[in-house]
Amino acid sequence: MGTWRRLWLSGRLSLWGSGGAAVPPLGRRALGCGRQLLGAEGESLKQRRAQIMSRGLPKQKPIEGVREVIVVASGKGGVGKSTTAVNLALALAANDSSKAVGLLDVDVYGPSIPKMMNLKGNPELSPNNLMRPLLNYGIACMSMGFLVEETAPVVWRGLMVMSAIEKLLRQVDWGQLDYLVVDMPPGTGDVQLSVSQNIPISGAVIVSTPQDIALMDAHKGAEMFRKVHVPVLGLVQNMSVFQCPKCKHKTHIFGADGARKLAQTLDLDVLGDVPLHLSIREASDKGQPVVFSQPESEEAKAYLHIASEVVRRLQPPPE
Repeated sequence: MGTWRRLWLSGRLSLWGSGGAAVPPLGRRALGCGRQLLGAEGESLKQRRAQIMSRGLPKQKPIEGVREVIVVASGKGGVGKSTTAVNLALALAANDSSKAVGLLDVDVYGPSIPKMMNLKGNPELSPNNLMRPLLNYGIACMSMGFLVEETAPVVWRGLMVMSAIEKLLRQVDWGQLDYLVVDMPPGTGDVQLSVSQNIPISGAVIVSTPQDIALMDAHKGAEMFRKVHVPVLGLVQNMSVFQCPKCKHKTHIFGADGARKLAQTLDLDVLGDVPLHLSIREASDKGQPVVFSQPESEEAKAYLHIASEVVRRLQPPPE
């Protein structure tokens, strides 16, 4: 943790000075010199920008030891993306016990994996000075939440976040994994672009509720992945229906089949529907995800079905 604090401090000192210091008024001569300097710097910046643009996108480099990378994303927060990522990772392992599965949390500002996977502590370092993932329920996990205090906010600017993402991608000793599930932050910003452009991604899973407001952002998320040439495996319709535990009446609180309509618009498939159920929330809060703690429940079976659909779409088409 001390290393990350030093990273933060050094990054801050090297990138940003004091924003509130008063600047004394310049005379006409000083202003003229300032304009000349700015003009010279402007030309230098233009040349530098042209050099960078001529290089194109960064070359993708696989994560050592990882065969397939599956990103779980959403356009909007609060739709159950992290819950889906956790249960998807567990379902991939449950469907095929011979497969090694890892879970990477790149939601730097709001990491949820430590809580949901019931994990605490700082990662140990390997002889090669790489961080070793923490392990629970047979899933290797790495998260920013292991590197900062649980209640400490991560108040970082973009370049510092990118440095953290680079370390989470390149300085973790995963061993040999068949699947690495990546819990992305909501939105379509720097982190999504950085991950998509720096590592080969086998496919993206888009999570949304059936609500129109969530679907608008899910649409943007799917289009972003297409623009950076990441295959979109399909949509997960989360919180699809609520069933009263007493009378068994079903209510579509967030609307009915919104994700299916969006999937048709995008020419994608719905990988599965996950109901709005108390047990999913309670299991996640306890750090005992429903696929692990209640594997025979209908809720767990929904995630197991989604995992099967994901694996099926990752397989190469028959010749």
